[in-house]
Amino acid sequence: MRITKYIYLLMIALLCFGCQKEGSKASKIQMISVEEMDRLLDIENVQLVDVRTVAEYQEGHIKEAKNIVYLSESWSAEIAKLDKEDPVYIYCAKGGRSAKCADLLAEAGFNVIYDLEGGITQWKDQGKDVE
Repeated sequence: MRITKYIYLLMIALLCFGCQKEGSKASKIQMISVEEMDRLLDIENVQLVDVRTVAEYQEGHIKEAKNIVYLSESWSAEIAKLDKEDPVYIYCAKGGRSAKCADLLAEAGFNVIYDLEGGITQWKDQGKDVE
């Protein structure tokens, strides 16, 4: 009876903790505020990616952002040019596309991904500059 009890406890522990992966997608992606993004962009050689359409990008983007359109034909080739070891900062209009892109980047092996909460809409609403 006692052994059966321990076996059940072991099975429960394995079910609870066995399916968690170290370095999972979620642990690689961090939502950041406009203020945090603004501070982080002061770092040299930032990999800043705007995942909106070309037309949206041309209407205004954060300085030095590279436009890699979400699910475009060149998506894979363009992200392959980024350094997987360095943080990648991404944004879109409001946060929907960038969240999906963050997942794709994590699946592609990027280690640290910062996603701008509220996208460029929030950036502009807080009075930050665009080019």
